Amino acid sequence: MADKGPWRVGVVGYGRLGQSLVSRLLAQGPELGLELVFVWNRDPGRMAGSVPPSLQLQKLAALGERHPDLVVEVAHPKIIHESGAQILRHANLLVGSPSALSDQTTERQLLEASQHWNHAVFVARGALWGTEDITRLDAAGGLRSLRVTMATHPDGFRLEGPLAAAHSTGPRTVLYEGPVRGLCPFAPRNSNTMAAAALAAPSLGFDGVTGVLVADLSLTDMHVVDVELSGHPGPRGRSFAVHTHRENPAEPGAVTGSATVTAFWRSLLVCCQLPSRPGIHLC
Repeated sequence: MADKGPWRVGVVGYGRLGQSLVSRLLAQGPELGLELVFVWNRDPGRMAGSVPPSLQLQKLAALGERHPDLVVEVAHPKIIHESGAQILRHANLLVGSPSALSDQTTERQLLEASQHWNHAVFVARGALWGTEDITRLDAAGGLRSLRVTMATHPDGFRLEGPLAAAHSTGPRTVLYEGPVRGLCPFAPRNSNTMAAAALAAPSLGFDGVTGVLVADLSLTDMHVVDVELSGHPGPRGRSFAVHTHRENPAEPGAVTGSATVTAFWRSLLVCCQLPSRPGIHLC
């Protein structure tokens, strides 16, 4: 993938998604021109027995010593808030927690660091279906509204703040409906698809894209994402409209669905082929 030699990749986070990426990088990386150079996890003990000791990074601040070309974050938005700008000093960054960018200070810091160090911020689209179509319609000035609904069993949520106390009042309960920016801080691990939609449609952004979070007791083994968009009315008053419905199988209580793991791997491969262009780019 890189003329200069193997593309050096570091992984930050060793949960379900991180474990899958590390496994694929070790098994398929060499033939794809990728070299795994480190894995970091907040709890190092989780890597014992599965990540070679030579690849275990004890201190995230020391990642520069491994000379990565790309650092992949699949941990928690806090990593982007606290260390995203510092990571960009050393490498391109693939953000797996785009809800972090709902914080305007974090987004500004990433953009400034990206410009200063000439490294790219890539954002994985994750479970968002039709990303390119949304971006094209938005760029053409034809997007009027965008609404993303994510529904799953309550056990699949990792909620904080006021949402942590929310309870299902029936078989299907709407926990939140409103601007994506208002949801991300309280559902940082369950709002990434909505955050990706806000980035795909910059004319609407985090304040204009509507996010809906639904607890559905019947969805014990899947995540369901509905994306609804509409264009501006035409001369006869009718509007272009699209509604996609995505059912993503998931282990009971899991935050990440099975298809999202595969989509993230594809995002990693794509951004390794893209030039190191400053700015924030969906992939």
